[in-house]
Amino acid sequence: MYKIVSREELAPNIFSMHVNAPLIANSAQPGQFLIVIVDEKGERIPLTICDYDKDAGTVEIVVQVAGKSTQRMRDMGAGDFFMDVVGPLGRPSDFIEADIEELKKQKFLFVAGGLGTAPVYPQVKWLHERGVSVDVILGAKTKELVILEEKLGSVSENLYVCTDDGSYGFKGMVTAYMDELIGNQGKKYDKCVSIGPMIMMKFVAATADKYDLPITVSMNPIMVDGTGMCGACRVSVGGETKFACVDGPEFDGHLIDWDLALKRAGQYKDEEAECKLPNGGAK
Repeated sequence: MYKIVSREELAPNIFSMHVNAPLIANSAQPGQFLIVIVDEKGERIPLTICDYDKDAGTVEIVVQVAGKSTQRMRDMGAGDFFMDVVGPLGRPSDFIEADIEELKKQKFLFVAGGLGTAPVYPQVKWLHERGVSVDVILGAKTKELVILEEKLGSVSENLYVCTDDGSYGFKGMVTAYMDELIGNQGKKYDKCVSIGPMIMMKFVAATADKYDLPITVSMNPIMVDGTGMCGACRVSVGGETKFACVDGPEFDGHLIDWDLALKRAGQYKDEEAECKLPNGGAK
């Protein structure tokens, strides 16, 4: 059993939880995820580790309500327990193994969208703690859906917020602000990392390609059971079949077959819609 230490509302239907999991907190690295099983009837839910505190023995997850299991999580709070939490899983971000002195010579651009802001935070924090320069573009549909702005602002050199409707920050897509920074302002970056909705990452990768900018993306949106057993997270990378949960979740964004990945991301839309009906669609 894993105790929920605290819970915080971040936006409508989005909340964060700190969970007591000392072994996971002690070995977690940026880019990795964990599996939460709410109770004996719960499904396996892969969730990216948003933050971890080795001293406190806690890990932070950010959850968006999508189906029955996340609906049950929404109703839980401090003092409640998850039946099981497994992790850390997946491969850490590739810069973890890079030479720190070489990293300090580079400038990173992170592009986060929606819930993808959560896995971006530990990566930017890790780089910031080691003196690496990072700019972040944070995108959301509207102001009320902007999450973790203060936390990201504290660990990035520059934080640029974009909203689709212009209710906060720059009005427009994150790709438009990439054009503003790189194309209009002449900013130079050595590496881009983008995490968010699949369609957003596809166009961020295309924009990065326009500027000959290497890019890493995360395929965590298509993970299901998190072990490679279900095969739901298959993705074509440079013509090779990879599994997001065991080979990733991060891959070279220029090598992803985005059309195939987008089809796979929508494979459970009908089931998800049914779960949101009264009584979970039961007749």
